[in-house]
Amino acid sequence: MQPEQPETPHTENDLPVAEPVRPVRSRRGADRVREAVGTRRVVRAVLVAVAVTLTAVFVAAFRINPYDADGTPRTMSTHTQLGLAPCNFVLLTGKPCPSCGMTTSFALLVRGDVVASARANWVGSVICVLWALGLVWSAASGVWGKPLFVPRGRGELLFTVITGVVLTLMLARWAAVLLQ
Repeated sequence: MQPEQPETPHTENDLPVAEPVRPVRSRRGADRVREAVGTRRVVRAVLVAVAVTLTAVFVAAFRINPYDADGTPRTMSTHTQLGLAPCNFVLLTGKPCPSCGMTTSFALLVRGDVVASARANWVGSVICVLWALGLVWSAASGVWGKPLFVPRGRGELLFTVITGVVLTLMLARWAAVLLQ
């Protein structure tokens, strides 16, 4: 049996004091609007930057001469007109790399020479068309301040799928070129 302990009387001062609960302050409508406007400005700036970058690519493609002196369309090495070095892969192996001919392909396609563009690098022709569509899309989306025609939350998935398809085509084309 346990010894009986005397009860001690409790007073109000003996009990812990709880801190008052502060109500969670909800964000005001003006704060939410300010944040949305700021986000929209960032999105607009990124879309405009994409449009400007793609425009620069197409301007460069127009400035490159994709034809030899006799008027025959080239199949590669036009990037050297931009001050870039020749392809190291070609120099080392004698075989083209996966992107060999893409600059030439762009330069030919912007001039409307579809067959020669496809002959230089048909994946480059596909990318050129995708980038032309991307230029129009990013410019229009930049004007509206939001990505147009992209389901909410699906932009990354869409970009990843398109990139995966293009890379697969690029590697498949390269394998076909190497097997010739």
